[in-house]
Amino acid sequence: MTEPRWLDEREQQAWRSLMKMQDGLSEFIERQLRNRCGLSGADYQVLAHLSEAPEGRLRSFELGRLLRWEKSRLSQHLGRMQNRGLVSRERCLADQRGAVVAITPRGSDLIKVAAPQHVADVRDVLIDHLTATEMAMLVTIGDKVAERLAALE
Repeated sequence: MTEPRWLDEREQQAWRSLMKMQDGLSEFIERQLRNRCGLSGADYQVLAHLSEAPEGRLRSFELGRLLRWEKSRLSQHLGRMQNRGLVSRERCLADQRGAVVAITPRGSDLIKVAAPQHVADVRDVLIDHLTATEMAMLVTIGDKVAERLAALE
């Protein structure tokens, strides 16, 4: 077994800073969504994808792929959202084994209220505090990490 390549001080600082930022952003956004709209971050993601889809509908597997969620997580979460009247699930007419998830009028109303506030929060906590160069760097880093993750999967 080879000796681990421990992080040096600079690398450790970068890693911990990223973790602190990620955790802080997630916690802040989650709290804002819950307090203002009664939505979790996961609820928001589902409703956002559905609201952007043609006719507010997506096949379950497509929604799962967009969210990068496992089938069981998606099914359980959609069940909870369905119980709250935010989404509906129907059999797919083209493929009787598949399901279609649709945003309900209640879910549509909620995302229309939540989205402008969510964007304002994202701007307030991140976007409006970065220079154009920092924004480009963030995109570059995010894309590079996403590519590496895809290669490892």
